[in-house]
Amino acid sequence: MAPGVLPPGPLNAITDVPGVRVGHFTLIEGEDVRTGATAIVPHAGNIFQEKVPAGIEVGNGFGKLMGSTQVQELGEIETPIVLTNTLCVPRAADAILDWTLSRPGNEAVRSVNALVGETNDGGLNDIRKRALTAEMIRRAIEAAKDGAVEEGAVGAGAGTQCLGWKGGIGTSSRLAGGFTVGVLVQSNFGGNLEVLGVPVWKELQRASAAQSEGSIMIVIATDAPLSDRNLRRLARRALLAIARVGGWMANGSGDYAIAFSTADHVRRTPDRRSGLSPTTELPNDRTSPLFQAAVEATEEAIYNSLFMATAVTGFQGRRADALPIERVLAILKRHGRIPDTDRP
Repeated sequence: MAPGVLPPGPLNAITDVPGVRVGHFTLIEGEDVRTGATAIVPHAGNIFQEKVPAGIEVGNGFGKLMGSTQVQELGEIETPIVLTNTLCVPRAADAILDWTLSRPGNEAVRSVNALVGETNDGGLNDIRKRALTAEMIRRAIEAAKDGAVEEGAVGAGAGTQCLGWKGGIGTSSRLAGGFTVGVLVQSNFGGNLEVLGVPVWKELQRASAAQSEGSIMIVIATDAPLSDRNLRRLARRALLAIARVGGWMANGSGDYAIAFSTADHVRRTPDRRSGLSPTTELPNDRTSPLFQAAVEATEEAIYNSLFMATAVTGFQGRRADALPIERVLAILKRHGRIPDTDRP
């Protein structure tokens, strides 16, 4: 079940973009702690010394995207991106700072722009406990690896809810214009679930308009050599996927998209930062296929965050049900969105 027309990469994950790695730390304790952290590492080198061009777009700004203003000002990311819960953003920043300052080659570094995103998992998690420590979150960074990415109720998605069901971490990728676009989401927003254009919420009798507040963090990676300006344009397109799955960026929703390029020849190396080495960027006229890829991959990543999540019971006995996959598939078959393999 892949929305759109572009093909996914081999893993259908953000790690299809060469060099990108993902790590999780999940914390489940007692009956009330359901939280965690997810780290996205842009490349295997020294990120602070070889910064990646980046752009950020805000759909609705009810959120805490630490470090965003420097990215918007300079158009670059110099650390891993960490996603976690709202009240543990400062601890995630501490984890990034400790990790970055410890890297060989950073002995003289005196300023680091830690980039931390969040959604509020306080429905299933006793968020006021602030159970995550910087040491725990650093383990997500150190666990980052290439290959398949675990999805669902894991890492920063352990306690999140989405469109009336258990949400979490989802990822997907698309191949377009000779390049790869990969997306990872932390889904925790409200609305009425639509899948491939079908309002499945009606048949599932699960409208969540009354609980439409919430947030989503969208991280987009590509190996296309884009400027920071075009990366912001790429990030803007990913927000379209929220509407395609039934969300509308409510008043209390924090909806953010972060896009970066891993291409070697647009990295902000010391030589390029001093103006001694040129960059070669993809022209505007070649960006449209990448924009399409970002929308399709984001839409599927949100679906995957739901389809891969399991039911969770947490704080004060609250429960988030897993999406009933077989019922959803039956609905999609009736509407002709996916093949009915039971028919001759």
